Amino acid sequence: MLTISVYCSLALLLLFNFECVNSDRRFYVDYERNEFIKDGNAFRYVSGSMHYFRVPRPYWRDRIRKMKSAGLNAISFYVEWSFHEPYSGVYNFEGQADIEHFLTITKQENMNVLIRPGPFISAERDLGGHPYWLLKEKPSLHLRSSDPNYKKYVKRWFSVLMPKIVPFLYGNGGNIIMVQIENEYGHNDLGNCDKEYTLWLRDLMLYYVGEHAQLYTTDECDSSFLKCGQIPNVYSTVDFAAIVNVTECFDNLRQVQKKGPLVNSEFYDGWVAFWDSPRPIRYTKDIIRVLKYFLETNVSFNFFMFHGGTNFGFTSGANTNGTNLDKSGYRPQLTSYDFSAPLNEAGDPTEKYYAIKQTLKKANFPTGSTPKIAPKGNYGTVNLLPVVSLFDSVARRLNPVLNDVPLCFEDMDINHGLVLYETNLPIIEGSNKLPLVIKSLRDRAIIFLNNVKLGTMSRSYSNTTMELSITGSNQKLSILVENQGRINDKRFLEDRKGILSNVTLGKHILGPWVMTGYPLNETSWLKTQNIQPNVKPPAFYRGVFIVPQDNKHTKPLDTFLDTSGWTKGVAFINGINIGRYWPAVGPQITLYVPAPYLVPGLNTIVMVELEGASEDFTVKLVDKPRLDG
Repeated sequence: MLTISVYCSLALLLLFNFECVNSDRRFYVDYERNEFIKDGNAFRYVSGSMHYFRVPRPYWRDRIRKMKSAGLNAISFYVEWSFHEPYSGVYNFEGQADIEHFLTITKQENMNVLIRPGPFISAERDLGGHPYWLLKEKPSLHLRSSDPNYKKYVKRWFSVLMPKIVPFLYGNGGNIIMVQIENEYGHNDLGNCDKEYTLWLRDLMLYYVGEHAQLYTTDECDSSFLKCGQIPNVYSTVDFAAIVNVTECFDNLRQVQKKGPLVNSEFYDGWVAFWDSPRPIRYTKDIIRVLKYFLETNVSFNFFMFHGGTNFGFTSGANTNGTNLDKSGYRPQLTSYDFSAPLNEAGDPTEKYYAIKQTLKKANFPTGSTPKIAPKGNYGTVNLLPVVSLFDSVARRLNPVLNDVPLCFEDMDINHGLVLYETNLPIIEGSNKLPLVIKSLRDRAIIFLNNVKLGTMSRSYSNTTMELSITGSNQKLSILVENQGRINDKRFLEDRKGILSNVTLGKHILGPWVMTGYPLNETSWLKTQNIQPNVKPPAFYRGVFIVPQDNKHTKPLDTFLDTSGWTKGVAFINGINIGRYWPAVGPQITLYVPAPYLVPGLNTIVMVELEGASEDFTVKLVDKPRLDG
């Protein structure tokens, strides 16, 4: 005879708050035995992070199977709010955003899940996973705080998200064993611990999760961070890399949580990379040394990342080590999120993968067959031709905004891409050399006088002043500002984009301004435009290439767009934004092009080059990545 827990439905659970706990199916912490208990037995998880929003949907199952083959028994992933609610009250759970399908695959592959729904996730994503439209709310709300306006939107978001998650909780017959509250809150950008916020978030999560999964937090290896991030009646975990003092980190954790199994929720096997900086190195020998320690001491842990993937489009964010939002220290992150992970950006095993698998196999974790490196496409050289200047009226897809002072992207309801700020300069008597100053620039600007490039300014390097030579009247100043990614590293999180101050020329405050947004979210309109051979950057360039169709290769292969010789911009394949490129500073030279983005036969490349096209207007589609210059 079936028990009531089998018949219990999601409708009963949510509408009538019915407690549907199957006593034979439960995951929880045994504080006396310092163990996780799963179905009455001691359990230890060996997990890896992979983010559904960074991996093309057709590859989800392949990557999960490769993780399982390495000996992992769990997968950890964030839920990215901005991905699912790109505009206020507009939700997307289709295609790449179909989180229920992703969870279904993890269950079919018999992998436990540690889910991290935020609302803040960091994750090296734009605004730490928050949707940009929160920054245009009036009056301004404070992210990651007990601000009632912020809590209102979080509660609304969870009321949409969590009913999709609840059926997958372990106690409801699913495979989600752990649900994280917030993310590394102890190292927050508010300068204090808003316990009212974290307690409220705990209670909100409890409403949906109940006893059907284990709630937990994670914070960095610092006693003050752990104390700030700890939430009463929520399990605390720590995160750290192999290069730190492991014993000291767990001692810090024991200061806030005396008992229970030890957990490293982010065991870093690689690290985030930035434009204009060498990619960090994390050595396999160090990872294996600490991995063996974990295995010997019954530590549960999660490799971060096991498969990194790609920040397609404009989804990558930025860090800062500056003292305020407008000083130097702003560091935009790469399009690639390879992370030097065990599975590389294209999902192929690396030497880290082989070493981890061998170690777990020796520790009697079930492993599978070792995956092979997938073939890649070398589709050769592609000739591009200039089509349209950004200054041309046809390229201005949005109506301009007029205002006496510059407006930020958010106040113009523009999420990403570019904004062109234009004004006529006043007639100035006397000296014709004056300093042009943008006190608050976010993030990078190209300065034009009468559409002729004069130079660049950059928040990263605090060069927000340049000398202008003024000759005569009818001088038009144009400032093309690029959003390079909103900060996601907890400090100065509320990172609005564009020009956030007056622009001055000597003693003159410039204005009024005509502002044109280029969100660069689609390129289909270029099909009707003719080639313009004399167009100079900033401009759109277009080309086509053939993916061969023969008996040997009936389907496209993954490939890499080699942007050598170009300067800085954004690339599209068949209308899909595959991300920012910047070979002028590196280290990333190629952009990953997954096979599902290609079609047999004719394919299209569009590049929005901001500063300087290659001499011969060509790019290459190659079979090997270049992520280190």
